[in-house]
Amino acid sequence: MSRPPTLYLASASPRRAELLRQIGVGFEPLLADADEDAEALEAERPGEPAARYVRRVTAAKLDAALQRLRRRGLAPGAVLCADTTVALGPRILGKPADAAQARDMLRALGGAEHRVLSAVALAWPLAHAQGGASAWQRAQALSRSQVRMAPLADDAIDAYIASGEPFGKAGAYAVQGRAAAFIEHIRGSYSGIMGLPLFETCALLRRAGIGA
Repeated sequence: MSRPPTLYLASASPRRAELLRQIGVGFEPLLADADEDAEALEAERPGEPAARYVRRVTAAKLDAALQRLRRRGLAPGAVLCADTTVALGPRILGKPADAAQARDMLRALGGAEHRVLSAVALAWPLAHAQGGASAWQRAQALSRSQVRMAPLADDAIDAYIASGEPFGKAGAYAVQGRAAAFIEHIRGSYSGIMGLPLFETCALLRRAGIGA
């Protein structure tokens, strides 16, 4: 029986690593170099719908990860990337730059229903190929969830911001953290809201010969 290809996770998110371990999938980290501008890949375009945005960003992350793999001379393997965004109506809520942005986002989300969109992309080498961009098979999937957050008092928001948890999180909150106390209802994928939709991810991994 042939061995499944090595899986590289091109994400620094501890949540995505935790979710892969939860389903028993081994991986090697493929983190960005210090001189890579990872934040630039997440720049929004005026008027861009949230679903198109998160798909585009995920595809760009995958391109950057494949270049990184070749640049480092690593063994060919499957490369997994993901991106998650929060959308309130047409407004995309990314990662807050500071406490003021986090406060603005949480005030907007409190008492309202919003969408969480997580795109996941996988590239894996074709068995007959010897290398090069054309040697990669690619696939992408999108998870959509609805989240309703309870109305939030200013002191609750301030305490949450003081915990430091909102920073580095789309929409300024982490569903698996203290913000769980704010969530009234979820419709969709809990793992997708965390940052890696496991149902969609497993379907992609199976196509590359990884996992059950």
